[in-house]
Amino acid sequence: MNKTRCKWCNTNNLKYVEYHDKEWGQSKHDDQKILELLILEMFQAGLSWEIILNKRDSFSKAFDHYDILKIINYKENKISKLLNNKNIIRNKRKIEAAINNAKIFLSIQKEWNSFANYIWHFTNNQVIYEIDKSKSHLSDLISKELKNKGMKFVGSTIVYSFLQAIGIIYSHEKKCFMYKNQKYK
Repeated sequence: MNKTRCKWCNTNNLKYVEYHDKEWGQSKHDDQKILELLILEMFQAGLSWEIILNKRDSFSKAFDHYDILKIINYKENKISKLLNNKNIIRNKRKIEAAINNAKIFLSIQKEWNSFANYIWHFTNNQVIYEIDKSKSHLSDLISKELKNKGMKFVGSTIVYSFLQAIGIIYSHEKKCFMYKNQKYK
């Protein structure tokens, strides 16, 4: 039986379908998963999400399965190794930003007891329902905050996609089988 999915989901790509059906828009509070999605969204800047999703397993291996204590200690030899890894996006600025952002992520974790506490506080732990947007007042605000803290590649559009990925912004279309008719902020 064919299920109706959000119009952006390429149903010919099983990784995309699985991401749409099992992960996108689901509330996430695990910091390691949140860090993974922040890094992946950052690498997506200027590219399609499908490209990143197809390389997701390679990114996980290359970035030590998003072990933040390893990432914050990457030195030139690891950066060089990442730049030579043909299975990921080999952009030096994005690689350096991932390391930088992990350091800031860790400092936010320490301040808020978890990054999840920090990111979810912007909506008082409420989910927002929106469709057909690529940025909003919320993503503008969080983008500005993250940039002020020193993060890179966290423009409003990237932050908006990140918020959708971790379920703060719920964007399954009403015709999609994943749509849940509940009260949203």
